[in-house]
Amino acid sequence: MSSHEPGHDFQRPYSLPAGATEIVLVRHGSSSARAPDEEPFELVGGHSDPPLSSVGRLQASAVCARLAGEHLDALFVSTLRRTAETAAPLAESEGLPRHVVDELREVNLGEWEGSFAARVAGRGPLVARLFAEQRWDVIPGAEPMKGFQARVRDGLERVLDAVGPGRKAAAFVHGGVIAEACRMVTDCRPLAFLYAENASLTRLVHVQDGRWVMRGFNDVAHLAALR
Repeated sequence: MSSHEPGHDFQRPYSLPAGATEIVLVRHGSSSARAPDEEPFELVGGHSDPPLSSVGRLQASAVCARLAGEHLDALFVSTLRRTAETAAPLAESEGLPRHVVDELREVNLGEWEGSFAARVAGRGPLVARLFAEQRWDVIPGAEPMKGFQARVRDGLERVLDAVGPGRKAAAFVHGGVIAEACRMVTDCRPLAFLYAENASLTRLVHVQDGRWVMRGFNDVAHLAALR
């Protein structure tokens, strides 16, 4: 029985409905910053690919401690190493391989690749247009919005098919991917859920009738000791 069916007691602790699949989206830990006099990070498929920072590694350990008792059935990562490095402590703890899902890599930001945070902090007319129009592809050379939406949907479907009903998995992904997944589930504005913090948890459930349900967004309780 799904949580939306008649007769469900909404005051009871949550349990996964029969035939449902839970996907925990974990945003990768904090990435290393490039010093102004350093070479740009290596590009992987056109994406900047920094490693985790020292803070990011601590966040990855905190994610492991949080999720280790949840009896996960599978782990998924994108093609970018910050997701694999964030998943590494949990993979080792639980003895689970990390399956790579190419479709869950971050949105490609074209001319802003590797400098998005600095560009947003600097504001400017293009930043204002980005948030007014809610489109990544106002950035010169950025990935087309419809293409990004389609591949995130395909990536989640790949994860869903691999995990199967009645099971739970964690997918270590990126802020833009989490925002798009939340848009897909809630039909909200495209960038409404953009601000998932590093190493946060967002929980989605795919129920038996084909619907997606959001159980939580930007859960960072496990990071309290690091703040």
